[in-house]
Amino acid sequence: MKRLRSAIIGMVLTAVLVGGFPLAVHADRGEVYVVKASGTINPGLAAYLIRSMEKASREGAGCIVIQLDTPGGLALSMRSIVMAMLASEIPVVVYVSPSGARAASAGVMITLASDIAAMAPGTNIGAAHPVNLGQKEMDKAMAEKVVNDMVAYTKSISEKRGRNSEWAEKSIRESVSVTEKEALDLKVIDLIAKDLDDLIEKIDGRKLKEKGTLRTKGVKRVILTENLRDKILKTLSDPNIAYLLMMIGMAGIYFELSHPGAIFPGVIGAISLILAFFAFQTLPVNYAGFLLIAIALILFILEMKITSYGLLSLGGIISLFLGSLMLFEGGGPELRLSLRVLIPTVIMVSGFFVVVASLVFRSQISKPRTGNKGLIGEVGVVKERLAPAGKVFVHGELWNAEAAEPIEAGTKIRVTGVDHLVLKVEEI
Repeated sequence: MKRLRSAIIGMVLTAVLVGGFPLAVHADRGEVYVVKASGTINPGLAAYLIRSMEKASREGAGCIVIQLDTPGGLALSMRSIVMAMLASEIPVVVYVSPSGARAASAGVMITLASDIAAMAPGTNIGAAHPVNLGQKEMDKAMAEKVVNDMVAYTKSISEKRGRNSEWAEKSIRESVSVTEKEALDLKVIDLIAKDLDDLIEKIDGRKLKEKGTLRTKGVKRVILTENLRDKILKTLSDPNIAYLLMMIGMAGIYFELSHPGAIFPGVIGAISLILAFFAFQTLPVNYAGFLLIAIALILFILEMKITSYGLLSLGGIISLFLGSLMLFEGGGPELRLSLRVLIPTVIMVSGFFVVVASLVFRSQISKPRTGNKGLIGEVGVVKERLAPAGKVFVHGELWNAEAAEPIEAGTKIRVTGVDHLVLKVEEI
């Protein structure tokens, strides 16, 4: 009995000692989650990365590796990703790969915010100077404020992760860009890895502040992929796709207005416009350009109602072209409309508007060919003497007719009016 009591007391004392003096913390020997992030940094990609980090943390992953290749993108999306990385409970590894990839502009901040930053041979990082972020060109004072804000933000991230904050400042102020070897020498990144296998091997055993020691050797990998929603959001965030959707939407609505009852063009147009407006929320849209495009649509519609001899259509084409040029400004060249898309689209859409407007205008001024109005002016022959009523043969049919004066059978007549299926005629 005494021995049992002594054993229990010993166990309790051991537990107290262990609780009072914690053992070395180690990161969970969980799976390595891998997610690819390529293309521009936009809300679609940001939502995908944040959700992937949350999934990895929730499922007890040992770490998550973000394979990064980006030319940059929107500052707000970048900040959302960085905040999620800094708040992550599991280690976040950013690996700029494959060879030929880059972490430019917003990609610099994402790389600096990682627990472990790595690059593949033949990659580069830098050129983080912020470009025009508003809807018009920034003046010198505003540009300086934006740069200073970005410098302070980036330096705070670098210092938190123990990286070269001086270089981070140069990458913003002077648009400095370096290779992977230079980045390693400057302590911008932690290591160079030739591929994912090499990366996982090299990070094994690394000690991370507040997150323990990584154990990645021989651990199973989980490759995360984009779902349908992610792919749609990423596709819509392309300015060229958003622009084409808007043009299709405008053309569909325009055709429905000019030919009421067609239904299909109007439905397609409405859906396309809704998708375009959704995409505009993720892009640096210049609303002056959008208004010019809207004015172009109004001018094309007026061309159907007013005889302008093409002047309204000409004004619409000019307004459409200028509005398209101005539609996306800021956020870098990768978030602007390509001229190879803009010019052919403007030509085709303008041609479509002009052709439809001309057809509508011709139908308005042309002589009716059917119904009662279509009979007026037609020429026929008297079949039964009109005195004043009789029968005439007009437009391949036999009609009851009346004339102001008697007209003999066989005489040519012209229709002057129609009254309750009785033709009013006169002798030619």
